Amino acid sequence: MRRVLPLLLAVPLAGCAGSFAWHVVDPTDPRGWTNLSFLLSGLWPAVVLSVSAMALSVTLGLVVALAGFSRFAPLRYGSRAWVELFRSVPILVALLWVFYGLPVVADIRLGIFAAAVLAIALCDSAFEAEIFRAGIQSVERTQREAAMALGLSPWQAFRFVVFPQALRRVLPPLGNQFVYVVKMSSLASVIGYEELTRRANELTVTVFRPLEIYTVLVLEYLALVLLISAGVRWMERRLGADQTIRREG
Repeated sequence: MRRVLPLLLAVPLAGCAGSFAWHVVDPTDPRGWTNLSFLLSGLWPAVVLSVSAMALSVTLGLVVALAGFSRFAPLRYGSRAWVELFRSVPILVALLWVFYGLPVVADIRLGIFAAAVLAIALCDSAFEAEIFRAGIQSVERTQREAAMALGLSPWQAFRFVVFPQALRRVLPPLGNQFVYVVKMSSLASVIGYEELTRRANELTVTVFRPLEIYTVLVLEYLALVLLISAGVRWMERRLGADQTIRREG
């Protein structure tokens, strides 16, 4: 085994030998700046796709979570079925099915952007629903009962007492889900959406320098995720979510 292990490690490391060509993404080089600009041009489409999918998934997730608290049994069962179904389907499979399957099954033809938003949102909505469900259940029942004792209706008690507290508690996991959606948006490249990963793939087959180009792609996603994480932490401080977590901890 000791003799085999060095041989196994030598196989992938052998591909690392050779010269690097960082000039293909060097901003001081005219050609490198052109390549870098091409890569960066996929940043805005990736952000638009991620924000759109997240907005739709949060809306769907909240609706599904509220349906799970309904006294109407079909709504509760439907909520659970929704969560189990879309939590089990990989996003890549959902992307391919929505883009290629809907036209055949239901004669519904969606554009690349709409198909990507719908597929990512459907899969992510199951996780959003569970986040909202846990956040709502974490609010003590006594607070809802006290609000209703003061004359508030059940809907008013939920809107003015329960939901604001639940929102502060679910903000950190919602931020994590947004980071997840941003990373999963790269899968939209398989149906032709011109975002970061698609641009990197197109440039790779043009200049034949995958290491340099995909390194830039990694740095792009790293910068984007760090920016989102900073924004989420700022929102937590504004809404007092971080103080809530510390008190409960």
